[in-house]
Order: sequence, then structure tokens, then C-alpha cells
Amino acid sequence: MRSTVPRNSSIWTITKVGENHPFNSRSGEIHAISKRLSFIVRAAAATLDSDDGGNDALPATTERRRRRSVFWVGKLKCLDMAPGSPEGAVVFVLMHLVCVIAPFCFSWNAFGVASVLSIITGLGITLSYHRNLCHRSFKLPKWLEYLFAYCAVHALQGTPIGWVSTHRHHHQNCDSERDPHSPIQGFWYSHMGWLFDFNSINERREMPSNVGDLEKQFFYRFIQFTYVIHPIVLATLLYAIGGFPYVVWGMGVRVVLVYHITFLVNSACHVWGNQIWNTGDLSRNNWLVALLTFGEGWHNNHHAFEFSARHGLEWWQFDLTWYIIWILRAFGLATDVKLPTNAQKRMVSFNKK
Repeated sequence: MRSTVPRNSSIWTITKVGENHPFNSRSGEIHAISKRLSFIVRAAAATLDSDDGGNDALPATTERRRRRSVFWVGKLKCLDMAPGSPEGAVVFVLMHLVCVIAPFCFSWNAFGVASVLSIITGLGITLSYHRNLCHRSFKLPKWLEYLFAYCAVHALQGTPIGWVSTHRHHHQNCDSERDPHSPIQGFWYSHMGWLFDFNSINERREMPSNVGDLEKQFFYRFIQFTYVIHPIVLATLLYAIGGFPYVVWGMGVRVVLVYHITFLVNSACHVWGNQIWNTGDLSRNNWLVALLTFGEGWHNNHHAFEFSARHGLEWWQFDLTWYIIWILRAFGLATDVKLPTNAQKRMVSFNKK
């Protein structure tokens, strides 16, 4: 699928994909640049058992972990609220229904609670789930890594294991029929329709694990199996502090707001904006989405350099998540912070000079 508009245009039009499109899953091809630059994503499953007896033992051990994970997910189906699951779809709809009540129980205190929680959980998604856990763009002390991840849990976008797995599949199959939220199936599918595509998540569960690095850690397994409890605890706490308005605004309005802001990266940033780097996919830099998502809207930058902790590569590209990572690095809390080199930039630049 290609747009018919020149690459530096700010408006892009989606057209139908043909049989021979390079990102059509039937061709069996994978984006060449992604193969070169996304080594962290592709090697995630291999890293989980690096201490379990060498490469010869790796496939069997990985398969045992995958089967055990699938077994427990099946046993605890009622706790599975991940996007793309029936339970996740129910939560998604329920949160929107709660928002209908919001105008009738408005208070500035409730609005303030929703605003603060939106920032905390939104940064949890961008800093923890995305840049730290998905792409290993930097390292944190485990206590701080888990704290940021726990903030993201309350965004109700799924467990760390589920969210990271879905996003890694996105990068491995970007803008193809195997992309979990591919824009080739339409703008609204990539934005929210994929949340109701239950067949897609079932297919991904049958694939080999790509989140072995998380599955071997007790904290992430614990969150996986107790996920439903945590938002209930938060809602109870909000009710105890501020009554029903705090629950409506602090849970319903706040969760829905973060939902749609996050999903704009999946949808708008693959349709509208500028493409600075020759990534071979539909990713775009969209300044408005970047403002709303704390820097995630510099999406073409991200697809060009998946490993980079910084998405706003130019000084004028606002990237709040990067500023926080920079501060953490200054205090010695963020280490091994990855940034693209000039050589890597030249490799994916339209102008090779």
C-alpha cells in the first residue's frame, strides 16, 4: 500500500493494497530496515532463557514456557482484559458508557484527579510499556522499572506482557495483514476496531512467545494473573476519597481519554503527517499527536530507530517522555540510554549524503 501524495506532503491518502505489496503477509516478506534495526524486538524471545543452559536447550525451554503461559491464560480467562479479548472489549465499552454520566457529576476536584491520573498513566504507557519494556531503549533499577510499569497498568490497556507482545508484533509486521492494528484495514480499524477482532488475538496467542524477557520476571507474571484487581482497588480508593464523581472522572473519563490519545499513534500517525525517514512503511511524524502523547507522535522517527529512547530527534520536536528519561539519566537512574548514531541516520535517510 502506497500513498499517491509526495512523501513530504502533510496529508496522506490510504489506498487499497495489492497482492504484490511488499507488506502483504502473503508475500512472506518482512520490512528490510526493520530487520536491520529491530534486533531487540526480534531477539526478545531468545533472551528469556540465556541462562538456562545454552542455545541447544533454548527452543525446548521456550516452548515449555509458551505452553505454560497459554495454559494459565486459558485457566484464568475471566481475568484477561487485554485489548482484543472479549473481556477487554467489555471494559472498553463500559468505560465509554461511564463517560455519559460525567457531565452530571462534574466537579473541579474530580476534573483535577482525572487530569493528574491521565498524566501519570499516560507517561506509564509511553515511558514504561513502550520505550522501556517494548524496545529496551534504556535501563532502570528494577524498583523504578516496576513502579513505572504499575502506573501504566492503571491505563487499562492491558498487562505489560500483553501490551508489549502486541506492540512487538506491530513492529515485526508493520502495515501488513498480520499487523495487529494495521491501517490497511481502514483508519477506524487501526484506531479501535482491532480491539474487537477476537480472532486476531487468538492467532497471536498461538505464535511463539515474543515477551520471554518479561515472562521470566515474577512481577509481570503477578500482574498478568491479578490484573483485574488493580483497577478495582484504585476505583475503591477514589470512591473513598471523593465519592462517585471521583470514580466517574478518575476512572471513566480519564481511561477513555488516554485510550484514544494512545490509539491516535496507531491510526493518525500511519495516515497523516510527514515522512522524514525512508522506513518503507506508512509511519508519519504528526506534531499534534506528539503534543498529546508526550512525544509518541514523532512516529516516523520511531519506526526509523525503534531502539531510540528519544523520538523527537530535532530540538523543536517536543518529546516530554524523552525529557523525563534525560533527567533520570542525569541522576544516574536511567542507564544504557540508546540513541541513533549519524551512521544509522544516513542509512535510512532519503538523502544519503
